[in-house]
Amino acid sequence: MSKAGVEYARRLAKYAHEVIAKTAIEEGDELVLERNVVPARLWTSTLLRTIETAEFIEHPAVPHSLDSGLKLDWLQFRPMARRNLDEIYAGVCDGMTYKEIETQFPDEFERRQKDKLSYRYPRGESYMDVILRLEPLAHEMERSQEALLIIGHQGILRILYAYFMGLSRDDAPYVNIPLNTVIKLTPYADVCEEERICLMNKEEMLNDGQDEPITSMPIGPDTQARYALNDPIMNAPSH
Repeated sequence: MSKAGVEYARRLAKYAHEVIAKTAIEEGDELVLERNVVPARLWTSTLLRTIETAEFIEHPAVPHSLDSGLKLDWLQFRPMARRNLDEIYAGVCDGMTYKEIETQFPDEFERRQKDKLSYRYPRGESYMDVILRLEPLAHEMERSQEALLIIGHQGILRILYAYFMGLSRDDAPYVNIPLNTVIKLTPYADVCEEERICLMNKEEMLNDGQDEPITSMPIGPDTQARYALNDPIMNAPSH
């Protein structure tokens, strides 16, 4: 990881233990964190970059009582790598930038521009494929009674966000997932509340050569204007 990536991982670990793993109560008009910790889960993909982002999160044992009354020691943020959370596989285009795909596979580039949701990379996946493999995981998330921290990839987080926020499948590939930001979703019976917590500002990212991620492949009449050598969209990894 870059220096900024390591720093973000440290801040995420601190946030996980000081905020996610503690109960919140209201005192007047203010939200206060109680001292009592609560059980929390941690899911990552099986890919190294998400596992590395979780490396500073500690796993202490905390007392926990089940609904049945059984008391046990809960291993806090026990690491669980889920293959369902792996990023969209780009097949023969895996690891290529949009510009490289446009140069080497112009027909594929054009097809994905027209239908990012259903387009499937040669020997790879489409967003629809990933939606199907994420569906049972989303249902498992809904059943979970513990706080859940997911460290995932752009495409995966877009789909999960769209699912819980009630967005259409067509909207899912274009959801903005900002870099180095925790998106807290709190689902209720008929609505899902959202809060975004930036753990590292843009100036800190730029000092390490990072910038906000690209949310989608360029679409529209201005596409040709984006082909400049240093254009960030055309040089973004394919996803």
